[in-house]
Formats: sequence, C-alpha cells, structure tokens
Amino acid sequence: MKNSIKQLLLLFAILLFGISSAQVEMNFKFDTPYGKNQTVGKYAEINETKIYYEAYGKGEPLLLIHGNGGNIESMGNQIDYFKTKYRVIIADNRGHGKSELKTDSLTYAQITKDWDGLVNYLKLDSINIIGWSDGGIVGLKMGISGKSKINKIVAMGANLRPDSTAVNSWAVKSVMKSKKMVQSKIQEQDTTQDWNLQNQLLGLLGDQPNIPTKDLSKIKAKVLIIAGDEDIIRNKHSLEIYNNIPKAQLCIMPGETHFTPASNPELFNTIVNKFLSEPFKRPSSDWTKW
Repeated sequence: MKNSIKQLLLLFAILLFGISSAQVEMNFKFDTPYGKNQTVGKYAEINETKIYYEAYGKGEPLLLIHGNGGNIESMGNQIDYFKTKYRVIIADNRGHGKSELKTDSLTYAQITKDWDGLVNYLKLDSINIIGWSDGGIVGLKMGISGKSKINKIVAMGANLRPDSTAVNSWAVKSVMKSKKMVQSKIQEQDTTQDWNLQNQLLGLLGDQPNIPTKDLSKIKAKVLIIAGDEDIIRNKHSLEIYNNIPKAQLCIMPGETHFTPASNPELFNTIVNKFLSEPFKRPSSDWTKW
C-alpha cells in the first residue's frame, strides 16, 4: 500500500503539479509571489463560484490557463516573460489554488464556461490565449464555443480524447491505477487528503475530454499546436489536431517534454512570442499552386 501511495503522489507531482522529476528539472522560483500576490489578486463571482485571478502588465489581453492540478504559479515563467508585452490575466481554475470547486463532477466544459465568464466579467473585447495541458484543452474549447472573441490560441500538450489513441499508453495506465487508489481511499473514508478533489482531477485526466475532431473546424482563431517530441500526448495526435483546424501552425519541439513551459521556458516563450507577435502565415510547399 505504501508503494501505491508513493506512486500516486508521484503522479500528481509530475502530471498535475508540474514538480520536477529525475529527468525534467523545472523552475518555479520567481521574484513576484505569483498566485499569492495580495497587491493584485482579486476574486470574481463567476457561475456562482469564486474564481481567483491576477493581472499583470498593459496592452492586449493575454490569458494564461494552467494545467490539471496546477495553479497561477505554475505558469510563472510565462507571466514573467509576457507581462512586459501584454496585459497578462491568469486565474486558478475551478477547484485549483484559491478558486472554489463548488461541484461534485468537474468538467472541461465547466472550466471553459468559467473562463468565458471571466472574459465577460472583465469586459475584454478580444483576447489571446496560452493554455498548457488542460489549459490547452480549455483554450481549444473556448475557440470552439465562440463565446469569446479570440485572436490567437496557443495549445501546449492538448488532447481531444483521454484514450491511448491520443495519450501515450503509459500515462493512461498510470491514471487508471491512480483512480482506483483514490476511490479506495474514499471508500475507506480516509481524511489525510482531499480525495474527492483528487478523484475529480483524475476524472478530468482519465475520462475527459471528448471533443469530436470535426468540432475543431469551428475555431475561427489562429492556433499554434505545440508539444514536445517526448510529450505525454502522442505526436500523431498533435498532428491530428493541427490538420483539422482551419488556421493553424504546428510545432513539435525537439528533445522536449510535456513540461517545457517550466523546464525550458526560454525556448517555449520564444516560439510562442513569435506566433503571437507576427502576422499569421500558413504557406505551402506545393509549387504547382505558385
């Protein structure tokens, strides 16, 4: 049982909280206390839930959406870099950080609705989005819903399905094993951790999302699909997403993982900044059309 619990905690550390593993070292040391910054932190009542958010910089609004089990601090490397170029807005997703959960069945649809609600609350006319992992999924879903006017979306390590056609099989098996462990702790009425919350977070990873590929054609924004060549997401799945979005670019970063926004922020931020700052292009190598 002790080994199983260690495996569970390691899963949450790596997949959810973005803590460094033996192979991937990440930076989460910042001069600004992101996620706990009392000088800028605020709450918004969105969909009957208190959502905590922080904003930095001036200019065109740029939403940063963190991954499963993460929080505002998880994307501190992106806040540091982009706050000098944009009005960066980042929130703790529902059930994460300082934001309330207020549900027994957390879904990407609900988190997407919360973000669209925050855009409306802040009266943002047009936005850009950088979403990491679950944040990338939410970014794509916001593009599909069309409720917010979006100029560009960067989706890092996003997937449309939770199965092994989209996610590497080792990750699928690990999540399934951890779900069983958490559910057993709930049945035992263990109170050492908030197992209900962790069960819902694992439910996001193991049972969701379920986005039909054809829905990607609804996205009007320009999109950068980005992933590491050793990502949790299969390379062919990132290619599938790219191929089905009308205005998209694809970047598979060599020698990189799912955690590049924190393990190699210089590379990630440079690629993303180029996409956001330059006019969108999707040229063709087909010389027969020139």
